[in-house]
Amino acid sequence: MTGGGAAPRSHGRLSISASRQPRSLMDEQPRLAGRWTARVITLLPEAFPGVLGLSLTGRALAEGLWALETINLRGFGKGRHRNVDDTPAGGGAGMVLRADVLSAALDEAAAGTPDDPALWPRLLLSPRGKPFTQARARALAAARGVTLVCGRFEGVDERVIAHCGLEEVSIGDFVLTGGEIAAQALLDASVRLLPGVLGNAASIEDESFSRGLLEHPHYTRPAEWEGMRIPDVLLSGNHAEIARWRREQAEALTRARRPDLRDAPGSKAVPR
Repeated sequence: MTGGGAAPRSHGRLSISASRQPRSLMDEQPRLAGRWTARVITLLPEAFPGVLGLSLTGRALAEGLWALETINLRGFGKGRHRNVDDTPAGGGAGMVLRADVLSAALDEAAAGTPDDPALWPRLLLSPRGKPFTQARARALAAARGVTLVCGRFEGVDERVIAHCGLEEVSIGDFVLTGGEIAAQALLDASVRLLPGVLGNAASIEDESFSRGLLEHPHYTRPAEWEGMRIPDVLLSGNHAEIARWRREQAEALTRARRPDLRDAPGSKAVPR
């Protein structure tokens, strides 16, 4: 929490302690009705917006195309020291986030949100979760918003996951010290799909995973560099041939690097 007096205009002022009403980040304006909103429950609110406050997502945040709110889990802790965790039942290493603490934070995050998880998912960033995909990013962008829980320590009490209907998601087969980095990656992938965020919306159509394929190779000037030339077809001006070449390259890359994408739901099979 910040002390008295005016806070400097830096990321420090964006850290928000728990209150009875979450507040928007990045601006001093009232929250806009209907704006796609991310509510992030975290022990490190000062980690946000992080990279989300830069480049296209940061500009979109400043322009009100989406909103970012943090809820400091520490504010719901128990006792004089605001404890949020305790030792694991049955023994073992590490600490576990308490169900009663996280449930209280989730109740606050749910204020004013629809009950339908399709309209407002509640996600727990977890290495044991279902892999996050481009299709899931599109689904999140089509919702009204999302609540993200950034895990810490050894894990989260299983009872709050079941009771609050948290959906566990993972950004990869590795373990982080907490969910904040994963949350920012998930939000970046989703926010860039919101209307008006990208300068050229058509760029989404042919990028990796959009059609069950990895993206084709890209080239730009100079035409020759370090003895390597841009493929002649890309300089031919024949748009049909260029489209065919790009499709062939995308299929070849997908076969070589990610053959599993051929079997992903909603993707088109890549010829062998």
